[in-house]
Amino acid sequence: MPEKENSMQNLIHKFHIPVMGTGHSIDSPIRVAHLGISSVMSIGDDILINKICNYYSRKYSINVDKIDKNDPLKRTKRITAYLNLVLQIVTKKFNEMKLLPLIGENEKTKYFELLPDESPLKKMFTEYLAITDRSRKEIVANELTSLMRPGSIDVNIMSKVDRVTYAKDGTALGEEFSDAKTTLRGYANSDLSSSVVFSAGFNRSLLSSLTSFKDFYNDTNGTIKKKIIIKVSDFRSAMIQGKFLAMKGLEVSEFRIESGLNCGGHAFASQGYLLPSILQEFKDKKDLLAKEFVPLIKTFYEKQNMVFNESFFTHNPLITVQGGIGTNGEAKRLMEDFGCDSTGWGSPFLLVPEATCVDDDTLSLLINAKKEDLYLSGASPLGVPFNNLRNTGSEAWTTSRALSGKPGSPCPKGFLISNSEYTDKPICTASRQFQSKKVSEITSSVNTDSEKEELKKSLFEIVCLCDHLANGALIKLGISPKSKAPQSICPGPNIVWFNRKYSLKEMIDHIYGRGVSLVPGERPHMFAQEVELYVSFYEKLLRTMGNSIAENNYLKVFKENLEKGIEFVLKISETKPYPGENLKSIPEFVNKQLVRLKEIPLRENDLPLAINF
Repeated sequence: MPEKENSMQNLIHKFHIPVMGTGHSIDSPIRVAHLGISSVMSIGDDILINKICNYYSRKYSINVDKIDKNDPLKRTKRITAYLNLVLQIVTKKFNEMKLLPLIGENEKTKYFELLPDESPLKKMFTEYLAITDRSRKEIVANELTSLMRPGSIDVNIMSKVDRVTYAKDGTALGEEFSDAKTTLRGYANSDLSSSVVFSAGFNRSLLSSLTSFKDFYNDTNGTIKKKIIIKVSDFRSAMIQGKFLAMKGLEVSEFRIESGLNCGGHAFASQGYLLPSILQEFKDKKDLLAKEFVPLIKTFYEKQNMVFNESFFTHNPLITVQGGIGTNGEAKRLMEDFGCDSTGWGSPFLLVPEATCVDDDTLSLLINAKKEDLYLSGASPLGVPFNNLRNTGSEAWTTSRALSGKPGSPCPKGFLISNSEYTDKPICTASRQFQSKKVSEITSSVNTDSEKEELKKSLFEIVCLCDHLANGALIKLGISPKSKAPQSICPGPNIVWFNRKYSLKEMIDHIYGRGVSLVPGERPHMFAQEVELYVSFYEKLLRTMGNSIAENNYLKVFKENLEKGIEFVLKISETKPYPGENLKSIPEFVNKQLVRLKEIPLRENDLPLAINF
């Protein structure tokens, strides 16, 4: 099959492991890529990456050039060095695995056993097992071996985490030295043939810098070495970013749709649009993507006097979806009914040590977590709602500092600095510098004592995510002692239905609906759970937003979109369920949320606005 028609590593599997924090999937490709499983690493934290690189360099006895800590290009070089090391390790493990016999229990037979049952490769393997003729069996074994492919070693860049950096004399360095751009350059300079996922917003300057690297364009054979994946929350965002890139001759290989709230990490809630409604729009308008983008790409090629080969652009971008998926039946619904090409399973893999890097204490918290332990917090210095877990080492450390009268972090990395309220240069709201100034301001304000305490409580909720999200991996690998590395984690609320450690095979069998389900039958459908999350979010917005005309209009539209989405979800509940899909949970669960939504007190300006002529 031509490369262009099969851009997701030949779709070896029908799922991928998304990025999880800065540290929890930092070595996932090393763990699972040789088995054909694609995963995504966060590559924004070069300090963490440098430590992980040194660890795996020693473990696999692969030399990596030492990078001078005073080198102005050290950030880019560290990222490139680690990505090249990961590629070397995955290649080594994959090639060694291919040499194994295709009999008994080993990594090679495991590779085929993990494949989805409908995979042509899996069917060929099943037929191979039944062959009795020795010479024929050897021929088929060699053919199977030749068709093996590793999973994709993908990377994630948070578009808006693009800090300006400064020289030693305090002067701002050029735009090309900003965090996101140096991160992108580190990936672009690597030997990887994979994909970069852009998440957390639309950064025009960052996407424009893609034009500096030929690996993001087609070569003479129509192959793109480094593909572009855009994480989006709606169709409009996909069209805007896709057109922007197309005008620069670049194509998006995949749009990765994520539930705004039923996910891990930062929660970028939509204006009341539920996932089924968003997916339906993508399904209805999917053909528009290529039709809109290709003419723009062609125009770019012509302006640049480049040869435009129409056959290289005859496909639609892949559409994948992630956030809150918990059963094979739900995954089938997303792929069969909504036409998604694949699904992302994140938080459940935090309980699979073969796939992710989570320290033992945090793993125990995840295993024993109840619904009330998973919450949408104000922990992020970015000011974006953040899915969090209670009682982590990070929470204990942050609370202890606040109680001791020394709130805030020393800010050892500074990747999330964004606030200029008290300083000329931006600082982080989780930093000691910011929090001490903010506490003084709150203390001297005219607020009541109870109001001051609430303001301080909200302030002290902010944690040092740069450092703490990386520490779990450092503890797990024995690089840092847990006594000096408070750890944070950002699971999606769906993880509450998974309650123990799982083997990689157990989790993949669950994803493909093989054997006994890992979640209880009473688990509410993912669509129902998302409704509850959005009703709660709307209720919080009513409490926290101002009372301007614009804000009230926003809330009015939010509620209208939510009600339409709920109606659609209820219609889905009337269809035939896929095996293991708990559609019967939707009506009762969602109707309770509808009642709750109607009982939320209205604000004065929730009434229809008068139009003045």
